[in-house]
Amino acid sequence: MKDLSRRQVLRGAALTGAGLLAAACATPGDPAGAPKPAMTGAISAANPLGMDENGPLEIVIFDGGFGDAYATKIHEPMFLGRHPKVRLKHVSTKEISGTLQPRFVGGDPPEVINNDGAQALDLAALVQGGQVQDLTPLLDAPSWDDPGRKVREGLLPVAIEAGSFDGKPYSLPYVFMIFGFWYSGKLFDEKGWKPATTWDEFLVLCGEIKKAGIAPFAYAGKYPGYVWEAILTMAVKHGGVDVMRNVDNLEDGAWKVDALRKAATAFGELHAKGYLLQGSEGLNHTESQTRQNGYEVAVIPNGSWLENEQKDVAPADFGYAMFPVPALEAGEALPHAALHAMPGAGFIVASRSKNPTAGMEYLRTMVSSEGAGRYSGLVSTLTTVRGAALPADAKPGLKSAAAALTTAGTDLVNWRVHEWYKEIATELDAATGQLMTGGITADQWVERLQRKADAVKKDSSIKKFSR
Repeated sequence: MKDLSRRQVLRGAALTGAGLLAAACATPGDPAGAPKPAMTGAISAANPLGMDENGPLEIVIFDGGFGDAYATKIHEPMFLGRHPKVRLKHVSTKEISGTLQPRFVGGDPPEVINNDGAQALDLAALVQGGQVQDLTPLLDAPSWDDPGRKVREGLLPVAIEAGSFDGKPYSLPYVFMIFGFWYSGKLFDEKGWKPATTWDEFLVLCGEIKKAGIAPFAYAGKYPGYVWEAILTMAVKHGGVDVMRNVDNLEDGAWKVDALRKAATAFGELHAKGYLLQGSEGLNHTESQTRQNGYEVAVIPNGSWLENEQKDVAPADFGYAMFPVPALEAGEALPHAALHAMPGAGFIVASRSKNPTAGMEYLRTMVSSEGAGRYSGLVSTLTTVRGAALPADAKPGLKSAAAALTTAGTDLVNWRVHEWYKEIATELDAATGQLMTGGITADQWVERLQRKADAVKKDSSIKKFSR
């Protein structure tokens, strides 16, 4: 996620043509899942999935905050080291859907897709149309590092769950993203400011920051997901995991609970108290980050990809650091250290590509200890691979995110509603944008989202998922 799967969380608009894509490519009687790939090569220790060793392998990488050097410098050379005859083609693009939707419709998708960014493909629609490979054979294959251990044993269980639809794995989230409030360690140290644990403490901190002539808070108004992510996190901390589960499962009245209303009210206070950077509603993510780099704003809601995304533009001594979204009050359902931590930067294999088994073999390379460890060192972020240690020269933001994750322990939250129902994600963006400018109240925010959730629930043409 430059932008999860960052933009799977943060993108707002439903992708036009996604439903058409699914319908156009599905065949009569197709299950809502991909067919098993035929094994076209000899099975061996080096080729446990039986891929065609002489076949093609096209890899499309989203050229965002993580770039594509991790593929060209780490994973692709590792893959070709074991499979030198495969005809590998590398493609990098910022427009995943614009580049690939015509190819799916035309029946010529690439094998591997880093389905990420603001223009990511609608994964739920692709799954429903049978366009995405069921990754169960990959997860049950021996790992790249240890033939005695399955691939699934080397992955965080939350990653497998996050990439699954109706219990089947269709996406392999590779990055483990930590969300929170990001700031400059240098600036906070110089001013003597301390991260807040409760919302009241944060409002006091905002007052101190404003007195120093700096805007306390900014957000990317063009991508309101950065804010609603924090609102939902606060609500789950306050009301417990059932808040998240009920929203995802389209339970009646799920959006109208007190926890969501209070969280929306809290964030609305930032506008009412004058704590927002003027013009935030018109900024995109890079613009808000640039303003922070210039010390015009102290805190922005963001994720653990931020440090790498800003490595070429942030001051060398900026000292990225983060703290969890403050709790509404002390003594809540979850501790203040609880985090929205989600697997992202999903990789999928197109089931109707020329060599889908080679696509799964490429993913097996990526989730090796070597592949994950070197990736973390290059792009300064955590992965979903168990035990992939931080590099010795890890940057401060990565260390801060890793420390926050350690403190949170098992108190991690992650919702799926934005992935499963694009109509709700779109409404979340629109309503949150208005909430943050004072255009609507918190009561109106929850009412709008409840109406949209009710409409989705009643629409029999929309496939329903549950957790």
